[in-house]
Amino acid sequence: MSKRCRLQLQHSTTEDSYCETHLEPLELFCDDDQVTLCSKCLQAQDHEHHAVYSVQVAAEKYRKLFQEILNLLREKVEVAKSILADEQERMMMIQEEQRNFKVIIESEYRIKFQLLREENEMKFLRLQGCKFDLNMREANQNHLMRLATEVEEKSQKMLQRLDSWGRENMNKLKESEAKVSEHLCSLRELTTELEKQCGHPAAALLQNARYCLERNESLLLQSLVPARITHLSLCQIKRMTKMLTVHRKHITLDPKTAHPCLAFSEDLRTVRFGNIQQDVPGNPGRFDFSASVLGAESFSSGKHYWEVAVDKATQWQLGVYRDCSADNKDNMPEASPDKFLLIGSMMGPDYTFWVFPPLKKIHLQKEMQKVGVFLDYENGHISFYNVTKRSLLYNFSRLGFQGALRPLFSLCIPNGDINSDSLTICPLPVSS
Repeated sequence: MSKRCRLQLQHSTTEDSYCETHLEPLELFCDDDQVTLCSKCLQAQDHEHHAVYSVQVAAEKYRKLFQEILNLLREKVEVAKSILADEQERMMMIQEEQRNFKVIIESEYRIKFQLLREENEMKFLRLQGCKFDLNMREANQNHLMRLATEVEEKSQKMLQRLDSWGRENMNKLKESEAKVSEHLCSLRELTTELEKQCGHPAAALLQNARYCLERNESLLLQSLVPARITHLSLCQIKRMTKMLTVHRKHITLDPKTAHPCLAFSEDLRTVRFGNIQQDVPGNPGRFDFSASVLGAESFSSGKHYWEVAVDKATQWQLGVYRDCSADNKDNMPEASPDKFLLIGSMMGPDYTFWVFPPLKKIHLQKEMQKVGVFLDYENGHISFYNVTKRSLLYNFSRLGFQGALRPLFSLCIPNGDINSDSLTICPLPVSS
C-alpha cells in the first residue's frame, strides 16, 4: 500500500473516532439521541438527563438485544415455513377432497335415482294391478323421466356449488401462500442483516441501532394466520329418500363375536361396557382387540338399511364387516381391508368424523343422535346418514364385495373409570 493511501486511511479512522467539535475520543453513547459523544459533549446541557453509557457497554447491551431478536426471528422463520408448507399441502388436499366429494355426490344421486325408480315401479304395479293399461304405462314412463331430470338437476346444482367452493378455497390458499412467502422472505432478509450487525465492531454496531430494533420488532409483531376456507363437506346432500325405509332390516347383536368387556340388553339391540371383563367361551370370530361386536344378520345380496342411536356414546364406530374365515384374528381396523367404517368422536356438543379405509377425517357436525347405514350389495355402495337432519355424512361407492357382510358396532375401550357409553339399534317402526 502506498504511503499516501496509508495516510488517508489513518486520517479517516481518526476522524471517525474523534469528536469533530472537541477533538476528543468518542468513547460514550447517548441512548436517548442515539449518538456517540466525547467527555466534553457530556458536559453540555443537551445530554444532562439522558441515559449515557460507554460505547462498549452500549454495544454489548444492543448486541444482547439483537441476539434475542435474532432468536425470535429464527423461530418466526420456522413458523412461517411450517405455515407455508401447510398451505401448499392444503392446496393439494383441497383438490383431492373436491374429486372425492364429486364421486360421493354423483354416487349418492345415482343410488337415490335407483331407489326412486324402485319406488315408482312399486306404485305403478299397485295401481295397475292385473290389468295392462298402455296409457298408464306411458304416464309412468313420463313420470320416471321427470324424476331422472329432477335428480340430474339437483346433482348438477350440488356439483356446481362444490366447484365454486373449491375455486374460492384455492384462491384463498394461493393468496395466503403469496403473503406467507413474502413475509418469510422479509424475515430471512432481516435475519441476515441482524447477523451482520451483531458481527460489527462496537461503534459500527451502534449506528442506527434503535432503528434496526424498531424495524425488527414491527415485523415480529405481525402474525401469520392460515387461510380460512369452506370445508367441502358442508356441501351436504339433504333429504334422505323415504325409500330407505322399505329396505330397513331387523338387526340384532351377536354376543359370540363380542369383546369380553361388552354387555348386552335382553333384546340384543343395545351394547354397553360391562362392569368387569367377562369370562366368555373362546370363539375364532370373537373380537379380542377392539370393543366391537357384529350383527347377527349377514348379507350376500340386496339392499339393507338400519339405524343406530349414538347419542349415549362419546366414541363409536359403525359400518360393515366382511364375514372372515374362522382363523382370521386380525381385528385392527388400520390393518384390515374388510371393514368400511364411519367413526364418531364427541367433544362437547360437536362430533368429529373419520372414515375408513383409508383412515381420514371428514368433517365436524353438531350433536348427533342417530346414524343410518345403507348397504347396496350389488352396486357396491355404503352410505352413512345423519338421521335427525336427514343428510348424507359420507358414502363409499363402486366397492367389490365378496362374501357375506355383517353390520359392525364398536365402542372405544375405556381408560380408568367405568364408561357408560352405549349404542342402540333402533327398532323397526310399527306398521299402521
